[in-house]
Amino acid sequence: LPITAKQLPGYGGSMETVVSDLTHYQKMEFGSLVLCGTRRRAELLQQMLREKGLSCFLCIPLTTLPKPGQILLAEGSLPFGMEYPLSKLAVLTEGQLIAKGEPRRKAKKSGSTNRQKLNSFTDLSPGDLVVHENYGIGRFVAMEQIKVDGAVKDYIKIAYQGSDTLFVPATQLDLVSKYIGGGGEDANVKLNKIGSDAWQKTKAKARKAAKDMAGELIQLYAARKRQPGYPFAADAPWQKEFEDNFPYPETDDQLRCIADIKRDMEAPTPMDRLLCGDVGFGKTEVALRAVMKCVMDGKQAAILVPTTVLAQQHYQTALQRFFGFPVDIQVMSRFRSGAAATKTLSDLATGKCDLVIGTHRLLSKDVQFKNLGLLVVDEEQRFGVTHKEHIKELSRGVDVLTLSATPIPRTLNMAMSGIRDMSTIEEPPEDRLPVQTFVMEHDWGIVADAIRREIQRGGQVYYLHNRVEDIERTAKKLADLLEGEVSIGVAHGKMDKNMLASVMDSVSSGETQVLVCTTIIETGIDIPNVNTLIIEDADHLGLAQLHQIRGRVGRSTRRASAYLTFRRDKVLTEIAEKRLNAIRDFAQFGSGFKIAMRDLEIRGAGNLLGAEQSGHMIDVGYDMYMKLLSEAVLEARGIPVPQRADCSADLAVAANIPDRYIPSSEQRMDIYRRIALIRTEAEADDLTDELIDRFGDPPPGVNALIHVALLRGEAGKAGITDISQKQGYLRFTVEDFNMERVSALYAMPEYKGRLRVEAGSKPCLSLRIKNKNRVIDEARRFTALWAGEQIAN
Repeated sequence: LPITAKQLPGYGGSMETVVSDLTHYQKMEFGSLVLCGTRRRAELLQQMLREKGLSCFLCIPLTTLPKPGQILLAEGSLPFGMEYPLSKLAVLTEGQLIAKGEPRRKAKKSGSTNRQKLNSFTDLSPGDLVVHENYGIGRFVAMEQIKVDGAVKDYIKIAYQGSDTLFVPATQLDLVSKYIGGGGEDANVKLNKIGSDAWQKTKAKARKAAKDMAGELIQLYAARKRQPGYPFAADAPWQKEFEDNFPYPETDDQLRCIADIKRDMEAPTPMDRLLCGDVGFGKTEVALRAVMKCVMDGKQAAILVPTTVLAQQHYQTALQRFFGFPVDIQVMSRFRSGAAATKTLSDLATGKCDLVIGTHRLLSKDVQFKNLGLLVVDEEQRFGVTHKEHIKELSRGVDVLTLSATPIPRTLNMAMSGIRDMSTIEEPPEDRLPVQTFVMEHDWGIVADAIRREIQRGGQVYYLHNRVEDIERTAKKLADLLEGEVSIGVAHGKMDKNMLASVMDSVSSGETQVLVCTTIIETGIDIPNVNTLIIEDADHLGLAQLHQIRGRVGRSTRRASAYLTFRRDKVLTEIAEKRLNAIRDFAQFGSGFKIAMRDLEIRGAGNLLGAEQSGHMIDVGYDMYMKLLSEAVLEARGIPVPQRADCSADLAVAANIPDRYIPSSEQRMDIYRRIALIRTEAEADDLTDELIDRFGDPPPGVNALIHVALLRGEAGKAGITDISQKQGYLRFTVEDFNMERVSALYAMPEYKGRLRVEAGSKPCLSLRIKNKNRVIDEARRFTALWAGEQIAN
């Protein structure tokens, strides 16, 4: 070949662009050689090009160069393509022709417990009930800034019974949790009194109840461990190929969840994992990768969905994702004819069908699998009690993956307490905007304006009217109101299957501009062009349901709007008002978790294994009860309970988060709590990196908070229970008052004349401060010495 050559840029385009470029070379009578990574990929590309009308041939192994106008596909790879004008030859690479998106990223590791994962989604607002580990249930009043010994610090003000008030330093916010009771917000909760022993007695009763329940939990754990499962093999080559075909870059959370699920599938015990992710955050792709892993091991997979419309949507998605792979996919729903359903039943029984997607029809007795390995349950909260019992039977010994944007309180309860494993997707896809949410009285004039605005920008509208008997009348009212300007369709669950399928196709194609519908659109419908949602009688719907329905819009890069309306002059019930306020307040990304937690508060955590436990949960709050329960489970299994070494630290240093650094009070509260939980340098580094990424370089007050948190962790491990600063001295209260250590410290030159022992009910060590600007450093130095780390020096 002549040396003269021109390097070709990567196309990264669609198949139309590929066909256009290869056709261009043919017309110029260039021979085109396309290098593909593997024979299988060359075969797939040949099939796609032939479907586009291009004649191309495989040449494996490569024994000749293409003739003028000819396209050859061969195995091989190059970092880029080359064009040889004199020889009329173009050498192209598959990577140039088909865009791969951004490079795949490795998943980040996460060691958080289930309860810790959702801790940051419990927001505190003035008036909320809270639980302090040492003082019990009180009411959060406000966060106040107080000047102490010349330093401004933030305190959490909590009101208790009578006129009792407690000010908790923001550095100790880890001792405070939001109160979530077992009986919901209508339960009568009594505030504790400071100085009374009632809280300690209540905790003791709850601890005993938790021990009783722990015995039952141990049996449940043991039963799960005894259940034989199928250990799937490591990823097959086709698995990587399947994952590489995903046209978008995965988020870190997606990669972490995929790794969690694969690890569970390769274990010898059955998987039972809950995958939580907000609507549109990519749960389906994670599930399809698990399906691919299952099928590659010769097992069958089933995806169970609540509606026929969603079954059809998942079926179309699966057909696109598994295109070119030897995976037989079928669907079971009322959209299928009798003959098609009979064929699917036969194929499932003989093992010919690899993946079946269906509604509760899959739970019927006539459905028999030859070798079921994985069951994916989408939106578990939509299935009734009877269906869930059938799911339990179907999933015996089978790996189960449950997908949910807003898990119902009982499911969330089980996941948070550790009975089920949980993975969370908190990162939104790129370029996605939150849905603007309005709660208002129903007004036909505002409704008409909202519809016209959406239609004028080329979009479509969902109008939700959840009564089948007069839904046609509502559609006519809208048609009259809009004076025939728009095309309107109607969809509800009682329609004939062919008619319903036709209507949904019309909406998907953009032919129908306004769809008047019932809650049939609730789950999984993915039409990016629909970006306005109007709901009638929104106060009749549940919180999780409202969030799901709102998730049907805002699935593109365009700003979407949701109007949640209720009847004029209607007095809302307290619960309905709380739901609508919550759905309006939680409009940002990640709201599914917050809504699940809010649902947990409004409806109550319920009980895990028996109604008798809910009373104790009401008495101490959900978080405290879960803590006592997890300790009791460890004790019952003979595992030492890790004692959290707690130390309170009240220092006269300016340690706070300024409003200018984090303007949102909810975000500040969340960061305060997370800083208070820091115990190691690694945790401090991780949080500091996140703060820099989100808000910029932390000001001195925030850095001081982090150092105080580290001091508390180090002091707790060293047996120091309290550090306070008063009148130029640091006072250290220690658990084990060891005179040998005290004497060794006395002998050190730096502490001569500065250290003294103070007697009292709890003897303490008092250290005169040498440099008031380095109080935290002095406290950390003393703590290290007391721990024996440098005492010899």
